[in-house]
Amino acid sequence: MNIKRILLVDDEYRIREVTKIALEMMAGWEVLTASSGREGLLQAQVQQPDAILLDVMMPDMDGTATLAALQANSATHDIPVILLSAKVQINDRSQFAQLGVKAIIPKPFDPLKLAIQIAEALGW
Repeated sequence: MNIKRILLVDDEYRIREVTKIALEMMAGWEVLTASSGREGLLQAQVQQPDAILLDVMMPDMDGTATLAALQANSATHDIPVILLSAKVQINDRSQFAQLGVKAIIPKPFDPLKLAIQIAEALGW
């Protein structure tokens, strides 16, 4: 069985911990975490995860800047990205969709349904 590896990039410690536990327990996936966009870029390049969950609103390097850097790097541009955001108005969804993300999951999300949402978005 091929265990999926997910990289979660979020500046909020509690979100990282709840998400990691939920995805490991509910889906059996390996979950790597990064607390900033810069750390996420490095982890993505070194670890080559199957997908990235990326928070939109982070200090220093936000999700949009992180996504642009991921897409500009030949080592990471093919990794599918799902955005996690409290900001999911209609105009935000169309803007994010144009950036090439696979899905947008609104915050707060249900940790018990998160693995299903990710699997559906990625066709797993």
